[in-house]
Amino acid sequence: MPQTALLPLPDFPHKPGDRRQWGCLQGSGLALTLASLAERHKGAVMVITADTQAATRLEEELGFFLGDRLPLLHFADWETLPYDPFSPHQDIVSARLRTLARLPGMTQGLLVVPVTTLAHRIAPRGYLAGRSLSLKKGQRIDIADFRRQLEAAGYSAVDTVYEHGEFAVRGSLIDLFPMGTDAPLRIELFDDEVETLRRFDAESQRTIETIDAVELLPAKEFPLDKAAIRQFKDAWADAFSGDPKRSPVYQDVSNGLAASGIEYYLPLFFDKTGTLFDYLPADTLVLIDSGAGQQVGHFWQEIRNRHEDRHHDSTRPLLPPERLFLRDNELFESLNRFPRIEWHNGPVEERVGSINLPLQSLPSLPVDIRQEQPLAALQNFLREHPQTRLLFCAETAGRRESLLEL
Repeated sequence: MPQTALLPLPDFPHKPGDRRQWGCLQGSGLALTLASLAERHKGAVMVITADTQAATRLEEELGFFLGDRLPLLHFADWETLPYDPFSPHQDIVSARLRTLARLPGMTQGLLVVPVTTLAHRIAPRGYLAGRSLSLKKGQRIDIADFRRQLEAAGYSAVDTVYEHGEFAVRGSLIDLFPMGTDAPLRIELFDDEVETLRRFDAESQRTIETIDAVELLPAKEFPLDKAAIRQFKDAWADAFSGDPKRSPVYQDVSNGLAASGIEYYLPLFFDKTGTLFDYLPADTLVLIDSGAGQQVGHFWQEIRNRHEDRHHDSTRPLLPPERLFLRDNELFESLNRFPRIEWHNGPVEERVGSINLPLQSLPSLPVDIRQEQPLAALQNFLREHPQTRLLFCAETAGRRESLLEL
């Protein structure tokens, strides 16, 4: 496999609990280092950023350095605030479920996750395996039974399929937008046999590709079948006092509906919740931003404030924060199960286990079009560093042409 590794890397940890500190990981040097490391480490690499914006930016930079040589997964944030009364978009849920399904079997590759997203308690690892549906060409299905299976998995019946988690039945045709996929699926039946499986464009209705089999993930991060509803109602009675019928959330779930904001009642659907750590392969190497610990502290302060502001509403009682999120000590205790590198943007004190990488910010190289040599600063830099390779980035095609003329 061709490698990105343009950077000499120090020795990295391999044993659970073994820790290192790497300094001077600034700018896109961080992404280059991570790409080089991922290609050398024979296992998964989880990268924990301090916030969602940093995770998004880092994922884009890693895509540039890695291309399609290694899997690059991102565990997306719900993009809701703690205890919000509305649910994340289905596309976000789809991306999260796809990552959870792929992660346990990833033998080499990168996972990027913000530390606040990592702190959420999620469905246990066995949930996806137990709720997924397999469908293949030539398989015999009963439409009524298949429809009930889809509804139990959280899919919604609609007239026309446009979004993840929707399905439509029209005679011998079943349109379905499976979670974790980029396009909806059209199932054509001949009597009760699956004749064709075709991915299609939701807008044009044109076929994209024909496939032989597909694995259908559940439409939600929690179950909604009869057993799960019974579990939810019993857990609600244990967690909250008062008449449950006064709560719209309880009433919706009792009727098999996913209430808005139901994600913040997720623990009530399971005997025991899980964490993202449960999905990681055993040989995972963890890299964490040195500012992540402080960010967890801020996040917990926000959680407590929002719980205090909202827990007085008896029609929408709230679970205590500890049931929904990992405390900072729980999070770092879980991290100790894996070898770990803490990265710093600036230099670290060099001692055993700590090292500064040979990276530095590019000096200021202004373009002065009023001078006879507008690029004099750049020319001087190249003379002083003849082995340096430069990448020029322009915001627009017009700006690129201006730079080329110079």
